[in-house]
Amino acid sequence: MKRDVFQAISDPTRRAIIALIALQAMTPNAIASHFETSRQAVSKHLRILTECELVTQDSRGREVYYRLEIDKMKEIDEWLEQYRKIWETRYDQLDEMFARLKKEEE
Repeated sequence: MKRDVFQAISDPTRRAIIALIALQAMTPNAIASHFETSRQAVSKHLRILTECELVTQDSRGREVYYRLEIDKMKEIDEWLEQYRKIWETRYDQLDEMFARLKKEEE
């Protein structure tokens, strides 16, 4: 089943995992130590993140390390950008309206 990146980030635990491995690659056990859930549950989240290509795994000896694929995060940023522009335009309009009202009061 092909999942998209938005399904991956819809879960708070997966977002927390992304935040953890954004700074450095980590093993599943190291990631699981940050949560009050089973190692298997963390592995399931990692599998979903991997399917969405948000994380990749590297084997180093007997250990597997998960790291964030920053380029894949750009999909999220590009999607948000269209709404960011709308919000900024509306805030600018609001600022102009407040400035005009303030000027009228003076």
